[in-house]
Amino acid sequence: MTGDDSYAAVMARRSEIIRRSMGIDYDRYELDGGIAFDYEALADSPDYSIDDVQRVQRERKVGNTPLVELTRLSELVRRSAPPGKGARILIKDEAANAAGSFKARRASMCLAQAADAGFDGVIAATSGNYGAAIASQAAMYGLKALILQEVFDSGGRGQPEVLEKTRACEAYGAEVWQLTVGPELFYIHLRLLEETGYFNASLYTPFATLGIETLGYEIAQDCDRLHGRPPAAVVATHSGGGNVTGTARGLRRAGATGVSLIGASVDLTGLHMASDTDFNRKSFTTGHTGFGFPFSVDPDRVDVPRNAARGLRYLDRYVTVTQGEVFFATQLLADLEGLERGPAGNTSLAAAMSIAREYDADELVVVQETEYTGAGKHPTAQLTLAREMGVELRVGPREDDRPGERIVLPASVEAMGVTEVDLERLRRSYLRRIGTRVNGRALEDFEVAFLAADLNTSPDAVQAEWERTASTSKPPEKRVVQGAAHGG
Repeated sequence: MTGDDSYAAVMARRSEIIRRSMGIDYDRYELDGGIAFDYEALADSPDYSIDDVQRVQRERKVGNTPLVELTRLSELVRRSAPPGKGARILIKDEAANAAGSFKARRASMCLAQAADAGFDGVIAATSGNYGAAIASQAAMYGLKALILQEVFDSGGRGQPEVLEKTRACEAYGAEVWQLTVGPELFYIHLRLLEETGYFNASLYTPFATLGIETLGYEIAQDCDRLHGRPPAAVVATHSGGGNVTGTARGLRRAGATGVSLIGASVDLTGLHMASDTDFNRKSFTTGHTGFGFPFSVDPDRVDVPRNAARGLRYLDRYVTVTQGEVFFATQLLADLEGLERGPAGNTSLAAAMSIAREYDADELVVVQETEYTGAGKHPTAQLTLAREMGVELRVGPREDDRPGERIVLPASVEAMGVTEVDLERLRRSYLRRIGTRVNGRALEDFEVAFLAADLNTSPDAVQAEWERTASTSKPPEKRVVQGAAHGG
């Protein structure tokens, strides 16, 4: 390693390590006061047009995935909808990408940048599909790939889904470092970036979010070409924020205005994602509230100084579904449509099956992604581990689902639903966190404008909430920065 490798010393060198590993000077986007930065300039900083991105992705077996109408599933949902309701459900089959998920879009642009900048390899900290996508793209470029994963609890039990991703990464030739759950991931990530000189293929760079823009762009174009109109709603699995960010920006780039972007997460309330005891009591490694909530209210808690993926900036609505509903939707997709797909995309599918009942029967609701499945990602593997961990499995009402204790499968489509997440509450939490950090001082006009854009609200609403919370701000709590694994 390099120099003093103590935790404190490595963290002190963090900014310089990150700058060298990506070539992005984040300081140039900072504005006075530490609250605001030039987000649009950062997001637009990659020197690629949308045509360039599509060309890069086409050459690397990414993009132009099928948009498939789920006719039988839509009809089943329509039977439980009010008269005249029950939208047509379509799904963007991202399993057709190299490595089998939409994460290939993110990886494609990170690898393009790494190759163009002359890096010998890339490093990514992820226990999800992103690792396989990075490994696959690196293989095409002839670059080395090193993937860091949180895999095991202290008892040596590994998440079946994460172990499946390990297999996939190694199949593409990547070197995989498997870690136990804990706070050391980011520290090891930084040390390896410094030692190897590899590119930091973070999920949260503007290269990664730009790669997803083609997904929103294609959805708009596909709907117009196949159905003559934009979708009424796009339902996207929400985790770290990159999925909704890139999709929303792509829809806007295509001119698809008036489309409701709805985020969906699995409700894992009460389970701590960095807890050794909770780690294997969850059946989902991504697309859940353990990332969706904290990354919404604190988007810059990641492995780069400023996160280009910012969920609250783009979400029109945010809902949760239960674990049992996702497993149920997974089986229905296979039984009725002949598509066996992995759990993450089926989170948004489970939500769409309820949301479609709100829209007219001739409207389009698009499920924004699917992902490949495999032995470790199959519901059987997840439910077997749940039973081994003492989690009860039964059929019943969705209200009985208890993360870490009980997985409740719905008895029918009619029994499925969504739980609304209060976006105003998340916005207040975001502002309270910022207010605490700066001791509730008065905001400058440019800071109000930044916060209003980042929260998708009005400047007046920001100012009013700031004044309400400033007097109750407390000193900031110390926290260890966690690695950015899993989150999408």
